[in-house]
Amino acid sequence: MRQPIIAGNWKMNNTIAGTKALLTDLIPLVKDAKAEVVVCVPYTNIAAAGELIKGTNIKLGAENVHWAEKGAFTGEISADMLVELGVEYVIIGHSERRQYFGETDQTVNARVKAALAKGLKPIICVGETLEEREGGLVKDVLVRQTTEAFKDIDKSQLENIVIAYEPVWAIGTGKTATAQDANDTIAIIRDTMANLYCKDCAENKVRIQYGGSMNPKNASELMAMPQIDGGLIGGASLKAVDFSQVVKY
Repeated sequence: MRQPIIAGNWKMNNTIAGTKALLTDLIPLVKDAKAEVVVCVPYTNIAAAGELIKGTNIKLGAENVHWAEKGAFTGEISADMLVELGVEYVIIGHSERRQYFGETDQTVNARVKAALAKGLKPIICVGETLEEREGGLVKDVLVRQTTEAFKDIDKSQLENIVIAYEPVWAIGTGKTATAQDANDTIAIIRDTMANLYCKDCAENKVRIQYGGSMNPKNASELMAMPQIDGGLIGGASLKAVDFSQVVKY
C-alpha cells in the first residue's frame, strides 16, 4: 500500500512569527494523522519551522533547490544548505517556477538529481495549462514532463520521490478538476512511470499527489480515488484548521 502524503506549499507567505503561530496551532491537530504530513516553507522560515516540529510527526520541506553544489548563483540555495537545516522534502518544478522563473523540463531533472544526491526527497510537479488541456494535449504534456524529470534516475530512488499532478488552470483559481478527472489524469502519469520503469514500480513505489486547489470541502472525495495518494496543498495549508481537515480527509 502507498502511504498517503499531504504536503503544504506555503509559497511566499508567513514571517517567522507567522510560522511559529501556524505550526503551534497545527501540531496538535495532526498528531494522529495516518497520512505523512509535510510543510514546505520559505527559506527564511526553515530553521524556525524545523525547531518547532522537532519530535512531531510533521516533516520539513523547502520550495526549491539549485542543481549546483555551490557557485555564482545569486539568490539560490543548494541541497547541502537545506540538508544542514534538517529539510527532508523539496518541491521541484512547480508551475509557478516554470511560469515566472524560467524552469524547464531539463532544469527540473537537474534539480531532482542534485536533491537525490544529498538525500533529499523531491516532490516533482507536473501539469498542463488550460490552453494545453483545451487543445487535447494533456497526455502529451504529462508524458513529456514526467519522462524528462526522471531522465537517468535509477528505479532504486523511486520510493524517495513524490510526483504532484497540478493542473495549472486549477492553482489559486478556485477551480478544481472533478475527482474522476483528477484520478484519470493521474493514471496517465502512473502509466508513464510503468513504461519508464515497471508496472510494480508504478503501482507500489510511486506516490502521486493531486495539487489543484484541494481543500477541506473536496479532500475526502479526491482522496477516495484509487490513483490519488495525497495532496500538494496551497491556500488551505496557510490555515491550521483547514490544513488539518485536509490531512484527516
